[in-house]
Amino acid sequence: MHVLNFEIEARKSGYHLIAGVDEAGRGPLAGPVFAAAVILPENVFLPGVNDSKLLSPAKREKLYQEIVNQALAWSTGIAAVSEIDSLNILQATRLAMLRALTDLSVKPDYILLDALRLEGLECPQRPVIGGDRLSQSIAAASIVAKVARDRLMREMDSVFPGYGFARHKGYGTPEHYRALSVKGSCPLHRQSFLPDAGRKRR
Repeated sequence: MHVLNFEIEARKSGYHLIAGVDEAGRGPLAGPVFAAAVILPENVFLPGVNDSKLLSPAKREKLYQEIVNQALAWSTGIAAVSEIDSLNILQATRLAMLRALTDLSVKPDYILLDALRLEGLECPQRPVIGGDRLSQSIAAASIVAKVARDRLMREMDSVFPGYGFARHKGYGTPEHYRALSVKGSCPLHRQSFLPDAGRKRR
């Protein structure tokens, strides 16, 4: 499906400020979950914008700059590790998405989301399964969320050294599991995600 079909369909229905929303970081053992909301101008087409997981880090960074430079509005929202552990990752992801939408400087009149549906929105929404590959707006949000989260995890590598956060961004790589077995967990770890052996903090 063409990457603008959902946007074109919404505009034919009379909507103009269409926000794409997506998240990054639902699966890692450590770090917050990020969401982004992006409203692109009607006639902007960004070649190469796709699901952030399919792009190289260098390509993501390049597209991130293009997106934030051309967007009518963009924002990120975060749900902390403590919220992930207390709520569960799905509810924490929804919370991060709502925070991203709330922080937009321009209020959207239509929202496209990657698969999830949010409660309490004031405008229509459309969850799109596989949306980060089917909608330019959702894909743009995917890239913004991923780049923002990766930047934070690189910073956290110096705050909590020895885990390799700059390399794996908190995901459960062999390197990360080895570090957990030696060091135990740190405050950045999601206790609800860890195997029992990694839960003891040191």
